[in-house]
Amino acid sequence: MTGLVPADRAVGGTALAEELPEAVTVLFAAVTHLADPWFLFALLAVGYWFASDGVAGSPRRAGATAIAAVTCAYAATALGKAWFAVPRPPGAMPPADVPTWLPALLSGWYEAQVLSDGFGFPSGHATGGAAAYLAIALLYDRLWTDRARYLAAVAVAVAVAASRVVIEVHYLVDVLAGLVVGAGTVALALWLAGDPRLRRSAGTETAGAASDPTAELNPAPAFLLAAVVSAGALAVAVAGGYPGEVVEAGIGVATGAGGAIGWRLVDGDDPAVPVRIAVPALAVTGGLWVGAYSLAGTLPVTLVATTAAVVAVVALPALPDRIDALSAVRN
Repeated sequence: MTGLVPADRAVGGTALAEELPEAVTVLFAAVTHLADPWFLFALLAVGYWFASDGVAGSPRRAGATAIAAVTCAYAATALGKAWFAVPRPPGAMPPADVPTWLPALLSGWYEAQVLSDGFGFPSGHATGGAAAYLAIALLYDRLWTDRARYLAAVAVAVAVAASRVVIEVHYLVDVLAGLVVGAGTVALALWLAGDPRLRRSAGTETAGAASDPTAELNPAPAFLLAAVVSAGALAVAVAGGYPGEVVEAGIGVATGAGGAIGWRLVDGDDPAVPVRIAVPALAVTGGLWVGAYSLAGTLPVTLVATTAAVVAVVALPALPDRIDALSAVRN
């Protein structure tokens, strides 16, 4: 569908970025890490595993729903990029203009941040950042005050979106679209999960749900939606001959399916994961994620590794009880 979003879609954002001091650009190159996919999923996994009822009435349901919402956001991004298939700004292409005053160790890091391939619309960082931080603000509703959470979420999401324009890997319209898509997918994911704040008009809110909007959340429908949308993105990417987008969409299918499978293995009211279990689990799931991306040329292996990693992350809160049950049987 190239042509619906023009390749030359700049409205002055990149020109403004070129006038900024180099130190500001380097700072924003660091800010953009706040919405790197690995960072967001690590952040969401930590919240899902360790959050207590001091941050959410049902922390496991809240955490899994946040993961599902961000998975939906990435699925929408994959579909959008494959559908519109428009390039990034010229500044995202090599060679990188690395500040001469940066130490050698940081020069490689900076170059990796400001060079980016693949399609540009919508911005994955802007979409993922908006979805993740808005989901956290909405679902961890006992943390801070409502106003503080929402302001923090907006500030981080906007800072990440701005960083993508400042380092010239996206146009302004890319990140604005990403912010809208991210917020929209969170609303849809929470509605699918049964959030009473979004279903109030349908008359489904109970007294318990009014005091704890996370009490009956079910993230499985949102995970399944992410898998379906990613499957659509996969079909579009295959038809268009976009190998990079094929891999991203395939990972989206595996993530959505893995999340839905993993959620079936927990009861939703599980306690926080003990550190003795979380540490080795993090090593295993991290290894599976690294393997999934490093073996991206072999799509079936990537899908299996990703599915296994996500199932493990989502099902982990049920593991301590299963270990205790096995120990009791043996004794």
